[in-house]
Amino acid sequence: MKLILIALTCLLVAACAVTKPGPEILTSAENAIQTAEAAGGDEFAPVEMRFARQKLASARKGMEKQKYKVAVYLLEEAEINAELAIEKARTAKVRRLVNEQRKSNAELEANLRETFGDEFK
Repeated sequence: MKLILIALTCLLVAACAVTKPGPEILTSAENAIQTAEAAGGDEFAPVEMRFARQKLASARKGMEKQKYKVAVYLLEEAEINAELAIEKARTAKVRRLVNEQRKSNAELEANLRETFGDEFK
């Protein structure tokens, strides 16, 4: 009976053990941050970029301390923050283009009104 309890305890401990994740999980978060940098994340989403880098650094420390579950969670958060920075940068760039186009349209409209008077609507 005692032997069975010891065997079950060993199985339970083995089942709960977290295996070391592969290096691709680090690479994925690093690539997301690099993509965000290239998209203009540092300019348009500096807070998200800082969070992504901090989470990546914390995840690396977690991997060194063999806290794999926490490290994986932090890497996922880093990747999410980087993706958010990418989308914020894209949105800001589009918003900038829209504002430039509005300004150009307003100038054209002013020129048309100047040329044709109030007839232009």
